[in-house]
Amino acid sequence: MTNHKRFAVTGVLVTALAAMTAACGGGEAPAPSADASTPAEPVTINVHTFGGGENFGYDEAVKKWNAEHPNIQVKYSNLTDRFEDVYLPQLLQRLQAGSGAGDIVGIDEGAMGLMAARPQFFTDLGEYGLQDRKADFPAAKWETGVNAEGKLFALGTDIGGMTMCYRKDLFEKAGLPTDREEVAKLWPTWDAYLEAGKKFSAADTGAKWMDGPNTIYNVILSQEAPKNGNISYFDKENNLVLETNPAVKTSFDWVQKFSQQGLTAKLQAFTPPWNKAIKGGDFATMGCPSWMLGVISGAAGEENKGNWDVAAVPGGTGNWGGSWLAVPKQTKHPKEAAEVLNYLTGKDGHIAAFKEAGAFPSSIPAQQDPEVAGLKNEYFNDVPTGEIFSASVKDLQPVFLGEKHAQVKTSVEKVLEGMDQGAVGYDEAWTKFVEA
Repeated sequence: MTNHKRFAVTGVLVTALAAMTAACGGGEAPAPSADASTPAEPVTINVHTFGGGENFGYDEAVKKWNAEHPNIQVKYSNLTDRFEDVYLPQLLQRLQAGSGAGDIVGIDEGAMGLMAARPQFFTDLGEYGLQDRKADFPAAKWETGVNAEGKLFALGTDIGGMTMCYRKDLFEKAGLPTDREEVAKLWPTWDAYLEAGKKFSAADTGAKWMDGPNTIYNVILSQEAPKNGNISYFDKENNLVLETNPAVKTSFDWVQKFSQQGLTAKLQAFTPPWNKAIKGGDFATMGCPSWMLGVISGAAGEENKGNWDVAAVPGGTGNWGGSWLAVPKQTKHPKEAAEVLNYLTGKDGHIAAFKEAGAFPSSIPAQQDPEVAGLKNEYFNDVPTGEIFSASVKDLQPVFLGEKHAQVKTSVEKVLEGMDQGAVGYDEAWTKFVEA
């Protein structure tokens, strides 16, 4: 979703996992099946999400729903901005306990493999007609919401897509082109991006070429995984294949090259020093899924409006992030919850979230709507965000995310940080990466 903040998985999550061994229409989403009739008495549907900034962007969408549906009222709660070490462990514990979860819950990309492997905890949305929504979503989004039993348990909200954000003022200072079309021509490939970084460094602007290892690693991995069987850390039987998957090794090798060339500011993403560096102009480029634009504008502040811009990413496409909504089986109102979920993941819900929080729609009808397709971001020099992100997600393929994807991701990225900061030697980094 937009404005994601990534944090380490704590022991709470490990404990929760151990205890748990016992988801193109022409526009609007279709209504749930006929048996989802209006209840005799008003019910409240609790929607629980996570995220910083404007979170899922549902405030206005919920107001509209509540005004039009007096017998089904939605209570929207954004529980925390920390998904991996706060929201996810709590959700796992509540699912295992059989109570306490929302009637509708948000799930981040990194935990979808984990949830898909636990169909016992989620309602089959196909029972309420939502399987008819398949044409509304790219294959990459739809298939991730199908669980181990082949049933639709979640529908997509936003999708990350991929671009590259850059500091126009620093590019100008370094004698590099500043127009976004010319910048895209500067780096059609990662080799070209590396060479551009060397030129930037030679200009001695006082800033580094890129922020640190995490963001660029995730960008490249999102591009390499579809080239290598649509997998990253795990194969589709949930076997760990990190060491043998060329997608992972290629992504690691690029990060190591950038670090060895001295192109990084040695920053850990989503930390106070990283936010401070965004505001201070301490680095010039950063991989940007759609939600990252909100992170940058929030951290950089109004004084940097116009300094940041957006261009196509080297390699052409990719996806990082995005979320889904699911209905836990413990809900007492599955029909009504499915109806609300249908609305929030429909064209109108996606457009409302995009306008409110910049959450780029995974819904194809929403992407094609003029309100999305024609939208520009004033902070980033009126970049046509609707156009550029639509192009970046058009041909995305589904990438399998294993049951323990989130834990592996956290562990290996710590090694990347250690390598970049000098705590792990370059000659031993890949071994440490695999061991992690």
